[in-house]
Amino acid sequence: MSESVRRGFVANLPVAASVGAYGSVLGVLAAQKGLGWLALALMNISVFAGSAQFVMVEMWGTPLPIVEMTMAVMVINLRYMLIGASLRPLFAGKSLGHKVARMHLVADENWAVTMAEYRRCGTDTGFLLGGGLCVVTAWSAGTLIGHRLGAFVTHPEAFALDFAFVAVFTALAASLFEGRRDILPWLVAAATAIATECVFPGKWYIITGGMAGALVAMLSQPEREVAHAS
Repeated sequence: MSESVRRGFVANLPVAASVGAYGSVLGVLAAQKGLGWLALALMNISVFAGSAQFVMVEMWGTPLPIVEMTMAVMVINLRYMLIGASLRPLFAGKSLGHKVARMHLVADENWAVTMAEYRRCGTDTGFLLGGGLCVVTAWSAGTLIGHRLGAFVTHPEAFALDFAFVAVFTALAASLFEGRRDILPWLVAAATAIATECVFPGKWYIITGGMAGALVAMLSQPEREVAHAS
């Protein structure tokens, strides 16, 4: 294991605890839906996207709505287009195989930790990979343990496990906040997401909020660069 991968793994350990906690909620729900332990393990490896997996488990039934499930997962995971674009400086000059292998292990958590590290002192794709290995390990352990406990924990919210998802993303968002120049994009993203959620069913607010905030940040980039230079 390279030093960069090791540093990425260690840097993501604090968020990994929360990832495991809300992963256990998914495991409980999966057990209650009748989803098998092996099927859940395969889902963790092949999909590895927390919010998408929650939707898949929620839609799980007989007969399995494969088309609807696939479309829902695609909509939710469209945000990875924005995440991938933000990682462009790290992947510059890398091969397609290199990019694919690392992007599969990109989650919101290790992406946020990597971006914070990149802004602070610079980093590389090894750091991103190490974080992904840390997060997928915690996520898989949490979901599979939760699945085993599913018969006993019928109401995970009673143990505040459902709040772990909110808590970790609040902490990650705070770590990425760079001051006044971030206020407008964040407000626009939040307002757009809220408006979309009120008008359109499903998870479209994730995409519209992210794209609106990214667009405002891009249009204000010259001003942001001047402010950063000063």
